[in-house]
Amino acid sequence: MIRWPLISTGALALLAGCVSYEPKPISVSDRAAQRMDARLDLDKIATESRQIAPDAPQNSAGLDRLALFVALVDHDAKVAQARAAIATAQAEARGSRQGPGPTFTLTSEYAKDPSTSSPWLLGAAVDLPLDIGGQRKARLDRADLAVLLARYDYAETLWSERMALRRALIDGEIARRQVALGTEILGLRDRQIAALERQVASGELAGALLSPYRALRAQELRALDDAGAKVVAARATVAGLLGVPVAALADKALVWETFDMPAGDPAAAIATDMRVKAVSGRADVLRALAAYDQTEADVRLEIAKQYPSLSLAPGFTWERGLVKLPLSVNLAFPSFDLNRAAIRTALAKRDEAGAAVEQVIAAAQAEIDAALIERRAAMAALDRLRGSELPQTRASADRAEARLTHGQIARADWADAQMAALAAQLGALDALARVQSADAALENALRRPLEGPETMIMPERLEAGR
Repeated sequence: MIRWPLISTGALALLAGCVSYEPKPISVSDRAAQRMDARLDLDKIATESRQIAPDAPQNSAGLDRLALFVALVDHDAKVAQARAAIATAQAEARGSRQGPGPTFTLTSEYAKDPSTSSPWLLGAAVDLPLDIGGQRKARLDRADLAVLLARYDYAETLWSERMALRRALIDGEIARRQVALGTEILGLRDRQIAALERQVASGELAGALLSPYRALRAQELRALDDAGAKVVAARATVAGLLGVPVAALADKALVWETFDMPAGDPAAAIATDMRVKAVSGRADVLRALAAYDQTEADVRLEIAKQYPSLSLAPGFTWERGLVKLPLSVNLAFPSFDLNRAAIRTALAKRDEAGAAVEQVIAAAQAEIDAALIERRAAMAALDRLRGSELPQTRASADRAEARLTHGQIARADWADAQMAALAAQLGALDALARVQSADAALENALRRPLEGPETMIMPERLEAGR
């Protein structure tokens, strides 16, 4: 006799183990309000900085590059999204360990046969797919590689956001110095124009001669306004990367103590083996390699599909008073071409992924070469300005100062000499910006910081803290 209460109890137990749905709506207005009210926890940032870089000096004057990097890891929305993608890939990898579920079939039959004791036939069968062999291994390998891809995507996102932060700091530091020099130049220009206006008033000069100086003042004022706007834009970019409003940085200094002192030629410190390691360790190269490994898993999967899939189907039948226990073995055969078309496609995709790996490696090596060449040229230009033009214009300005003291030069000519020295400093600032941009490009090519407190970060501690 069929024990229906037992079957019902088992079905209820299975239902009780199911996960219930819990809605989790998102309020855009609430999220926007939270981000507008976000603030940086300086104590937490200092603690985490000591944890991931215990040997780095702690800067009390403001937020240095290490502190900003810690805040970036904690608050950047893109970094958080990439970190969540890792959790999703891990969950999917765990789910891939579960094979296909069984199929339960109930059958019944009514036959009015006077020779039998009962007209009914009742039966049940369970189809159990056997999750074994190459198909299972290929599926698991692909899921594990998806986790690896998510980790490489996270590393690449974190690095790209760090580079965006570095470039914003470069723009802000250069613009801040341009504002200081531009303000000084504008003050000298006003003094020069005032001196010339006195000469015009006394009849020593024609009034038309003032027009070029006033045009220069207007040009210098526009340059000063542009530099001031760049300072504001750079701080806004930094705030956006940190996930806080600009007001959260209003009372905080962004510190880069060695900004005006770039290191020497980095090529001497970058040996051939370091370049090989740098290319081999780049997240984009590793991602391309993991994508190639995925196509390898796809090839193994398609080859495994040449062979039939096996499943077992034990059952139970109550046939008009007689109990039977049937067992079926089911084979699912491949397509008529033995899956050769799918195998050829998988092989072609593997070749394409291999070519992609070669392309990424070649691009990385070319990027390193170009960055080294540009850095060397930029540093040569900065050295030339600092070694010749700056001392010469400074010496001319000092001579003009001495001559003015003795009444041997007009104040307008003295102002020209002082502004020429400041203009040379602006030129040196442009050269310094080029050097810093070249350093950023080289760091981006190597995917590693070359100087500053970030070089003291211990990656294992950074990952452990996350």
